[in-house]
Amino acid sequence: MSFSAEQVTGLVALFMWPLLRIGAMFVSIPVFSGQSIPARVRVILSVAMTMVIMPLLPPLPHFQIFSYQGLMIAIHQIFIGLLTGFFLQLVFAAVVYGGQGIAYSMGLGFASMVDPQTGVQVPVVAQFYLMLTTLLFLGMNGHLLLIEMLMDSFKTIPIAIDGISQASVWSLVSWGSRIFSGGVMLALPVIFALLLVNLGFGVATRAAPQLNVFAIGFVVTILLGLWFMWLTLPSVFNSFSRLLDSSYLALGQILHL
Repeated sequence: MSFSAEQVTGLVALFMWPLLRIGAMFVSIPVFSGQSIPARVRVILSVAMTMVIMPLLPPLPHFQIFSYQGLMIAIHQIFIGLLTGFFLQLVFAAVVYGGQGIAYSMGLGFASMVDPQTGVQVPVVAQFYLMLTTLLFLGMNGHLLLIEMLMDSFKTIPIAIDGISQASVWSLVSWGSRIFSGGVMLALPVIFALLLVNLGFGVATRAAPQLNVFAIGFVVTILLGLWFMWLTLPSVFNSFSRLLDSSYLALGQILHL
């Protein structure tokens, strides 16, 4: 049994181009892209999914893999995979932003720890919300839905020299504003409640200047902040679910699903 050079390069392209899209998705998807997940695991998952999707792919373009057209196809596949996972990264960035706002309102902005996902120090309150929303994301099978959308994108956006349009890129940029709006909506109940507490301390200070409000205000603010966090957990989960649904809808429009 003998194979020509053209047949060999065709088989390599049939494996490499979908592998680039799937592998790029695992580089940017939440949870799997964290430093706690070894790179070997991501490679194994990418190769296994590529082997499954290879027989189901539509006909590939007849371009040499080691050519300018092959390079452009590879760049487009990497960009599609990165974009697919980056959408959900924006959702979790909104959670971290909201947690930081709550931490600074409580006076716990100085209490920080290293985020295992990004390796960057974030406030402990933000890390607490991030852990809860990550468990909710996994419990809702959000990662499986994202992988399914990527698999379906091979039909709607087949492997070709042209991939994501410029309008889709701008829609991603505009959706990035949800980091701030989603984070504010997530943290607004606790921030508003703590604002009322601080206003009460301000009135007490004006009414009785001899009281050392600063000595007890810090402790009371932290205790009430923790209590408000416990009371507002259902609304935080609802806000996260709505933000996650919005990201899936926006990603589906970009991938033409």
